[in-house]
Amino acid sequence: MATEYDLVILGGGTGGYVAAIRASQLNMKVAIVEKSELGGTCLHRGCIPSKALLRSAEVYQQTKKAEIFGVEVNDPTLNFAKVQQRKNAIIEQLHKGVQGLMKKGKIDVYQGFGRILGPSIFSPMPGTISVEYENGNENDMLLPKNVLIATGSQPNTLPGLDFDGEYIISSNEALEMEELPNSMLIVGGGVIGIEWASMLNDFGVDVTVLEYQKQILPTEDKDVAKEMKKQLKKRGVNIVTGADVQADTLEKDNGVAIEAMVGDKKERFETDKLLVSVGRKANIQNIGLENTDIQISNHTIDTNEFYQTKESHIYAIGDVIGGMQLAHVASHEGITAVEHMAGDYTQKIDYKSISSCIYASPEAASVGLTEVQAKDEGYELVIGKFPFKAVGKALVYGETDGFVKIITDKKTQDLLGVHMIGPQVTDMISEAGLAKVLDATAWEISQTIHPHPSLSEVIGEAALAVDGIQIHG
Repeated sequence: MATEYDLVILGGGTGGYVAAIRASQLNMKVAIVEKSELGGTCLHRGCIPSKALLRSAEVYQQTKKAEIFGVEVNDPTLNFAKVQQRKNAIIEQLHKGVQGLMKKGKIDVYQGFGRILGPSIFSPMPGTISVEYENGNENDMLLPKNVLIATGSQPNTLPGLDFDGEYIISSNEALEMEELPNSMLIVGGGVIGIEWASMLNDFGVDVTVLEYQKQILPTEDKDVAKEMKKQLKKRGVNIVTGADVQADTLEKDNGVAIEAMVGDKKERFETDKLLVSVGRKANIQNIGLENTDIQISNHTIDTNEFYQTKESHIYAIGDVIGGMQLAHVASHEGITAVEHMAGDYTQKIDYKSISSCIYASPEAASVGLTEVQAKDEGYELVIGKFPFKAVGKALVYGETDGFVKIITDKKTQDLLGVHMIGPQVTDMISEAGLAKVLDATAWEISQTIHPHPSLSEVIGEAALAVDGIQIHG
């Protein structure tokens, strides 16, 4: 006997549970199948725990520098066990909140592994979900009108650098460290690698980052990446770009040693632990895709603009479809998919209007095209750039490094991209995101009267700088 649903969602992460809530609001009968815990990677092994640790690292550094603000603190010490306790308490509180939302929405949650079945006695179409349980209980069969695949992703690795949980770790194991190592080698200078480099450095760990590309943060604007590298190196982080790690030289014995080709020179690196941070791979194995006509490209699921797969009643969102692997992106893809299957009018997502953030110190944030991308697309550019050091609130705040960079189309004056690095920019980027959604020009941003003193004044000044009429620079 199969239980019927309007929608069954595979995966209870940010994308999955948000989609479930929206479906419930649209009067659908909904179930989520989650093999682990509601909230998924973002809540338990990603966004939230890493930002909790980053905040502790920030407070620790601020306390050490408190004398600059006239506050004398004698010999502050770090209790990493309490740092982890705080992180875990935040996760637990948010997890309970998600569970409460499921009850409020009358959403059924099956804690097991969901697998898509092909045509069977339950349905002539593929899509029946078999829920398998670790305790050996008999499988539950769910018969949905629609399926949403939101199974997320897991840390990727490099051949020869398999995770052992002790010497070679992913961000998952790093989040669970009971004590800090003296040194950490991070392979990969993307967003996750740079956030960990910043955090560990603030905690007092000796950090080296090896990045294969010539630029850390390869997807970010070149000026932001350059400034991030400059600020991290100033704090003592060793950053090596153009580094081709030689996995066959790996040695593990009370620590890790490995070699990398840097240009035409071979360099050896020794460390307590090695954190591999080279992206994430979609969780699409063993979920029954072979029982469907769903198509796969580059190890991710193909969908149309409304997230339908080749099987029109099966949708997919989030990391399993590639693209911007961000929690807020998955959430909005889930909403779009659910509204589409419900027959409601739904607005297609404009990915060029989605903000992304890096929660290092300094913070970085962006929306739209980088300078290189805009040039590659054939635009003739006019760029405005303004530094935080010319803004009074940045001086008051005690963080004056960084800038805001606004990229516009010379012909139409359209806003093409906004890139920020400096204090609190992960919160300030939303103004630029709204400007993109509303198709604002730099002039229109400049006409927004920003409060004084505030860090956001730097956005107004950067907008004025597009026309060369910035006031304080």
